[in-house]
Amino acid sequence: MDFGIALPTAADSWKLAQRAEELGFSHAWFYDTQMLSADCFVAMGAAAVNTRKIRLGTGVLVPSNRIAPVAANAFATLNSLAPGRIDFGVGTGFTARRAMGFGAMKVKDMETYIAQVYGLLRGETVDFEMEGQTRKTRFLNPELGLINTRDPIKLHLSAYGPRTRDLAAKLKAGWIDFVSGVAHGTKEVSDMRAAWTKAGHALGDLQATAFTLGCVLQDGEPADSERAMAQAGPRAAVMLHRAADEAMMGFKPGTTAMPATQRPEVEGYVAMAKGFQPADAPYLENHRGHLMFLKPDERKFVTAELIRMTSFTATESEIKQRIEALRAAGFTQFTIQLIPGQEKAIEDWGRIRQAFK
Repeated sequence: MDFGIALPTAADSWKLAQRAEELGFSHAWFYDTQMLSADCFVAMGAAAVNTRKIRLGTGVLVPSNRIAPVAANAFATLNSLAPGRIDFGVGTGFTARRAMGFGAMKVKDMETYIAQVYGLLRGETVDFEMEGQTRKTRFLNPELGLINTRDPIKLHLSAYGPRTRDLAAKLKAGWIDFVSGVAHGTKEVSDMRAAWTKAGHALGDLQATAFTLGCVLQDGEPADSERAMAQAGPRAAVMLHRAADEAMMGFKPGTTAMPATQRPEVEGYVAMAKGFQPADAPYLENHRGHLMFLKPDERKFVTAELIRMTSFTATESEIKQRIEALRAAGFTQFTIQLIPGQEKAIEDWGRIRQAFK
């Protein structure tokens, strides 16, 4: 099983990518969440020249935020620095769009975008629409060697619903899923494997990546300890942010159900969120710190139970058992997100990776 790290991107994220490579991690995924973190392509460029083996991917790029020719050019540029080590992770958008007050983009539009990016990388002339006009475009002078369109760039889709899973299968892409626990992950990968088989592919060809947050607890350490709050609390808070989005912005409910025992915390957070300023853009405060840190006023709503439910927070032996269960279910990569200020946690997860050689 492969192991990866996911990063709320910083300009110096190359340092963590370099350490991950030393610890034997196979992938480093860089979040493309403008307004929340640094630019992923800048950080990936630095990582490309400071690593030798680890794969570097967008985790994930949102098409509406970068036009296809710009994205194709960025990937081809990275591919010159790290030939054959670049992954194109893409999705319809959750954090990157909701942080600006928008819901997910249309799956059909994402499919068109992917086709344009790969058409350009293949050296084709593609039809590209901008400002209501459609024009033909292509790389004009690839022979100069300024970019690399020769080495392959693997496609991975962040796919939580049936339509995006079907698209991942149609394109024979890698599949990325944010996993809360074993039961949730097992159900999700089972659905993805069904879509993959229906598309006529061999299950052995499916690359299935489980993203998560968590804290490797010491014996006797509670799930709401200071370390666990820092390393896994931001994942638990996502459930609160999502509930507030649904209540205030009218977005569709997510796929992971909130247990009834957590309803008081959710309702309390939503009531607080309704007072966020500016009143016409409450999403700005709602998503501040999203997947990066707990805001002081939301911490009281993040319980030990919510952390356990939404993340891989447990003792080392229990986490190993959970990862083994995910592998048995069909996942081929386990990726842990690291929290700014908690970078030393990579050493804990490096020990766990050692058990899955």
